[in-house]
This record gives sequence, C-alpha cells and structure tokens, in this order.
Amino acid sequence: MTSNPSETRTALVTGAGNPTGIGFSSAKALGAAGYRVGITSTTDRIWDRVKELEALGIETFGFVADLTVESQADDLVAGFIAKFKTLDVLVNNAGMTSVSAPSESDEGPLEDYSLTSWHKAIARNIDTTMLVTKAAIAFIKKSAAGRVINVASATGPVLVMRETVAYATAKTALIGFTRAVALDYAHLPVTVNAVAPGWIASSTESEHEIRQGAAAPMKRRGTSDEVASAIVWLASTGASYITGQCIVIDGGNALPEERG
Repeated sequence: MTSNPSETRTALVTGAGNPTGIGFSSAKALGAAGYRVGITSTTDRIWDRVKELEALGIETFGFVADLTVESQADDLVAGFIAKFKTLDVLVNNAGMTSVSAPSESDEGPLEDYSLTSWHKAIARNIDTTMLVTKAAIAFIKKSAAGRVINVASATGPVLVMRETVAYATAKTALIGFTRAVALDYAHLPVTVNAVAPGWIASSTESEHEIRQGAAAPMKRRGTSDEVASAIVWLASTGASYITGQCIVIDGGNALPEERG
C-alpha cells in the first residue's frame, strides 16, 4: 500500500473500544494482514484493546478522544503520525456514542426532539468522520494506495426503523460524504468507500435487535468479523478501482418486498 512495498502499512481505526465491535474487529483483521494499527475510543478501555492487539504481535497506537471536537481529532492524527510516520488507511467507525454524551439517547418521536439533541446525534455520526478525515487526508494523499473507509449503516441509506430520525439522517449523509470525497480525491488516487452493516451481533444489542436479526433472510445476525472482512478487502490493492461505493452487509435483509 505504501510507495515502498517492503514498508509495513499503517491503518487508523476510530471507535474501537468495544471488544466485540466492528472497530476492534477491523483493527485485528488489519493487523493480521500486516498493518501497524492505531485505535481510538472515547474512554480508557482503549488501553485494554491495545494490550490485546499487542499480544497478537500487532504494533499498536492507542488514543482517547472525543472526535466531535476538532482539536482532539487533530491530536489523534498528529499522535498517529508521530509514531508511525505514514498513514495509508483510515477506517471511520466512531459514531454511536461520545464522551460528550456517553449514555444519552437522542432519538424518539420527531415532535419531542430538541435542537440540542439533534445536533448531538449528527455530531456523533457525521462530524466525527468529517473531522478525522479532514485531519488525515493530507497524509493519506502521500500513500501509493490511500484508503478511506466509512462505516455507515443499512439504517438510513437502505432501510429505516421507527423513531431513528437523527441516526438515519446522519448515516445517509455519511454516504453523500463518501461519494463527494471520493470524487475529489480519485485522481491521486485515493479511494473512499463505505460499508453499511445491518443487524450485527454485539455485546450491546437489545432483545429486539436479536429478534430482528433472526428474522433476516439468512436467519441470523451478521458478525463484526464479517464486516471487518469487507473493510480489509476495500483497503487492499484488489479494490484499487472501486471508489465512492457503499457495500451493504445485511444478510439480504433489504431484499424482501413481501412482508405479510
């Protein structure tokens, strides 16, 4: 991926604090593929993830940040570059929570929304991606095969659930962001793509989410490793002519038109 094939590639993954989440699974998969990996989350649990990666023999950089804050996004990238010198792949996975609102739900009926709640949800799910990409793009441009991979959702771009107005709006906006940045940097070449997971098993899912995943055409939820596999492929040289695209990873959940 770098200009010198003998150099170890580098990847930065945001939102990697959850041990069963897509971010950490992606970090492990990229590490297994030979990358030096940077990971970040909103809490000190990221240091546990760093230890797990290092135990696997993966050279790792960890950072705690609220990526809705521009200065902290800048500091994340600066710290990564200080350690690894180069940045080949950025995986924008952060989105569900942030330090500024660690356990607060901003969803519900539209008439109950406050503008503050709306702004918090948008900040967590789209501002984080914009700010980290903005900070990182100058370094990704220097790579012989720079990659930006955004983790969106099937919710918004493909399907919607009740009372998810802000989340669905933000994840749909993330696809527009992906396409716009892809066009602007395609000539370098830097590829910018997104993945849109459906029902993915995790330690934080509700009983409702478990039931919905079981009702998908494949009769199961996906795994974070299956999403990570797509991310690693998009980071590879084999995906060098794909940009501005969104890969839906939902076990066929968006396919049925007949629901009755």
